Amino acid sequence: MLFSSVIFVCAFFPLFFALYYLLPKRSLKNALLLVFSLIFYSWGRVVCLPLILAASLIGWGGGLAIGVFRDKKKPGCTRASLIVSLVLLLGMLGVFKYAGFFVENLNLIARLDLPVPEIVLPIGISFYTFQILSYVADVYRGDVAAQKNPGIVMVYLCAFPQLIAGPVVRYKTVEEELTGREVTRDDVYAGLRRFVAGLGKKVLIANTAAVAADGIFGYDPSACGLIASWIGALAYTVQIYFDFSGYSDMAIGMGRMMGFHYLENFNDPYTATSVTDFWRRWHISMSSFFRDYVYIPLGGNRVSKLRWVFNIAVVWILTGLWHGAAWTFVVWGVYYGVLLILEKLLWGKKIAGIPVLRRFYTLLLVVIGWVVFRSESLTYAFGMLRAMFGGYGLGIGNVTWGMILERSGVNGLFILAMLAGIVLSTGIGRRLAEKREASAPKRRTALESLASVCSLVIFVLSVASLAAGSYNPFIYFQF
Repeated sequence: MLFSSVIFVCAFFPLFFALYYLLPKRSLKNALLLVFSLIFYSWGRVVCLPLILAASLIGWGGGLAIGVFRDKKKPGCTRASLIVSLVLLLGMLGVFKYAGFFVENLNLIARLDLPVPEIVLPIGISFYTFQILSYVADVYRGDVAAQKNPGIVMVYLCAFPQLIAGPVVRYKTVEEELTGREVTRDDVYAGLRRFVAGLGKKVLIANTAAVAADGIFGYDPSACGLIASWIGALAYTVQIYFDFSGYSDMAIGMGRMMGFHYLENFNDPYTATSVTDFWRRWHISMSSFFRDYVYIPLGGNRVSKLRWVFNIAVVWILTGLWHGAAWTFVVWGVYYGVLLILEKLLWGKKIAGIPVLRRFYTLLLVVIGWVVFRSESLTYAFGMLRAMFGGYGLGIGNVTWGMILERSGVNGLFILAMLAGIVLSTGIGRRLAEKREASAPKRRTALESLASVCSLVIFVLSVASLAAGSYNPFIYFQF
């Protein structure tokens, strides 16, 4: 089930929250949340439900064992409990997500003919595996206490707002709220408005950009030429940001309506002034996961220069693989690892002193990265990059404007969505919200009323678009 679907917006969402606010006890609210979350997850693929339940129980059991053995002062058993939990959880992720990729490449390298397993990828497996891994690791490190109630761990992992595409929520972020949260009128109001903003991002901007991006990326790069290839690359740059940040906004908003305060997952990443800065702003929950559970345990930057390069390489190869079992994702991860190393060692300080250049430099490299990320193969990625830099001509190549208009949706609505995406990518929304909060009471009331009207308009337009059957993919569902 998609957040941006008529069934969710018009049935699942209102029914859940109506029941949620009617129930008097927090334990009943948690039970309702768990039941609805399992329905939400199994809506389109019920066969995947046992896997997430198994991950919940492994995480709960592993955390409990770690806590018990630590209390008994048995460090060997404590470490063994951690290792067993990690092996089981990563093993599930490895089998379901990477088995086919591994066998394909083994056949290629060793010239074998092993049957390639065709395993259906469970929706959101990378997100919920990382989330339960962070819980077990935090219990082992003593950052949180082991939760004795398996139901609480299931609610933590399976809560539908963040279940399928994040953000990756740390247990310590919501530990107290799982058993002691309160919901105020302000929470409901702020959360609902945040949900609508995310819905608008997704439906009105990302979906519109997606039609053009998918249409142009469906052509052979040699037929596109410079202009069409850049339209496709920029359309995808807008699509992926508003798709994923829109989903995060909806998740954060619904969590707020339940009394959960999830951390922000994006901080205006396209305003970044360096690649390093970009990754402090983009998908913050994933970046912080790799930082805290991989990079720092490897030694971080408090090691020799050569070892630091190794640490960065490990983190970014894993980051690429986390996004998908394909060489395009591996190369995308390596690409960013190399950029971060070179930025730190060579040109980072020089770029920092040139305000306009550093933003152009960052955006250019990010767009190039998204082309690799979006492409079906490395051959296609290199071909599209060649087209973007004039390798197949400076015009639109063999793709006429009529073909683009017909197949790729490059029309007035697309231009409007792109302009809205560009403006909103500057962080103007955040700045306006900050000014509203800092304004005088009477002015703030007027601005709140205006914001409410805008939210209503966005909601109506979004639902109308969904009812019309608009193109409605979610990029991060594949991860």
